[in-house]
Amino acid sequence: MTFVIVSLIKIALVFAVFMTTLAYLQWVERKVLAHIQSRTGPLRVGPHGLMQPLADVLKLLTKEDLLPPYVNRFFYLLAPFIAVSLALITIAVIPFGPHINVFGISTDMQISDINVGVLFPLAIAAVSVYGIALAGWSSNNKYSLLGGLRSSAQMISYELPLTLAIVAPLLLVNHLSFRAIADGQAGYYLGFIPRWAIFQMPFPQIFGFLIFLISAFAETNRIPFDLPEAENELVAGFHTEYSSMKFASFFMAEYANIVNITCVGTVLFLGAWQPLFPAPYSNWVPPLVFLAAGILCFFHGLNPARKNDQITFPIFGVAFLALAALFAIPPLQFILAPLFWFAAKVGLLILVFIWIRGTLPRFRYDQLMHFAWTFLFPCALVNLLLTALLVALFPGNP
Repeated sequence: MTFVIVSLIKIALVFAVFMTTLAYLQWVERKVLAHIQSRTGPLRVGPHGLMQPLADVLKLLTKEDLLPPYVNRFFYLLAPFIAVSLALITIAVIPFGPHINVFGISTDMQISDINVGVLFPLAIAAVSVYGIALAGWSSNNKYSLLGGLRSSAQMISYELPLTLAIVAPLLLVNHLSFRAIADGQAGYYLGFIPRWAIFQMPFPQIFGFLIFLISAFAETNRIPFDLPEAENELVAGFHTEYSSMKFASFFMAEYANIVNITCVGTVLFLGAWQPLFPAPYSNWVPPLVFLAAGILCFFHGLNPARKNDQITFPIFGVAFLALAALFAIPPLQFILAPLFWFAAKVGLLILVFIWIRGTLPRFRYDQLMHFAWTFLFPCALVNLLLTALLVALFPGNP
């Protein structure tokens, strides 16, 4: 009974944080892109536009939900459900921190730890293409059909280098469980170089990580690989005929897939919750970061660029100082510090996704497929073979 209650609490916490992250991820993306392009971004709905996600949800909920004539009604309605439901499942096997003991109850900071954890998101990614393919086919629209076909070919093509890039770090830790992979990256070389997969001997997975990251852009249909919904060619691609919450489902699925793929990359290559510095120094990085953020907010409050800044920035400053005090409590650092390091790594990878969107142009479709089959796939294969060879030559390398 205790196991069931603890599991339900973990599911509720993860789901609440995950959905809030998805809501504000589009706000962060719009803000970052605005700063890249010397604009202000969302600013009018709430302080600094922080209520914009709520306004977008209300707009999509109240928008007219059209059902175009001549669509295949069953598959047309099934497609967004498949896309969003599969996108929300993967987070269940992601570990966010070590094994902890709370009020005498011992549990993992993870909803479910399965022995074949790495295979789970790969299986979900393989099936999730059906949501987009069905959306394009069932819409009875040539633009949608072309978008669905493009997406199917693109996701299948880039799954190969993505899978090969994932297999390479598995050879270093010799396990498929996400938790075992994270634990296998604990420790430091020479006392200060983290044993993350990108640094781990006998063959650091820096190239594997780059291959994984490039393939992740294609798997999530992000620029420069967002050909399935190229608006200059296909209006809006596979979701041209969708509106209201059905469109929002595809929108949510895209951002959920970004969070999922960055979480998987963090666990496989960046040591999951393992800190950059050895303890106890690493435990004091979060309080110092939040303290610096609080001081910065107070500085901007004293030197406001807009009238409301003298009110909002001090409020944010107090919140950051409260977080700094919370993370400085020694009994809580064992729980909170790993969460900070995991969230920081995932946030950095998400920032790279946004940064690339504001920097690079879109590929042509022939360039997209040519790049996958003639460059990325051979590179991933060579990286896997070199890793396997060196692991065989130097077994049990520390």
